[in-house]
Amino acid sequence: MPLAFYLTVQDYRLSLLIFFVAGVSDALDGFLAKRYNWVSRFGSILDPIADKALLVLTMALLTVNQKISLILFVLVALRDIYIVLGAYIFYKKIGPFNMQPSLISKLNTFVQILLVVAILVSLGYRALPELAIQVFTYSVYFTVIASAIHYTLVWGRKFKLELQKQNHQSSQSDSNQ
Repeated sequence: MPLAFYLTVQDYRLSLLIFFVAGVSDALDGFLAKRYNWVSRFGSILDPIADKALLVLTMALLTVNQKISLILFVLVALRDIYIVLGAYIFYKKIGPFNMQPSLISKLNTFVQILLVVAILVSLGYRALPELAIQVFTYSVYFTVIASAIHYTLVWGRKFKLELQKQNHQSSQSDSNQ
């Protein structure tokens, strides 16, 4: 992957260009998919995973290059693993579901992107004020934690209700026999 290579050799100008092109092409892909109804269950699952992989890979390499703190990267990665693990458990115990990202999750992704872009711009073109980088960094901390808590509450409640529904249906079928 060219982005990984250029981040590894710390060519931040080309890294920013590739990150930007990937973002624009993803937005165009999303627009076309919605406009022409080119949607599939597989695509609706794979596209956000690919987007997240690109963002996490970029953050990981910026962490290796000591441009993002290890603690922040670990929190971002743990939140994503937590959500995927929760979705897997929900699927295994309850069954298929339609996962829509919450507003706080979308905000989290947006501020992660802003942080990455700000760092790449600062390193590759012109140094941005340190305060701007700090605001984006603390925004990522806040939204990562808030998003994890939000998903825990919302999906925990859905999980509990579905289990209760399944138990109720099971007890009704047992009493009908």
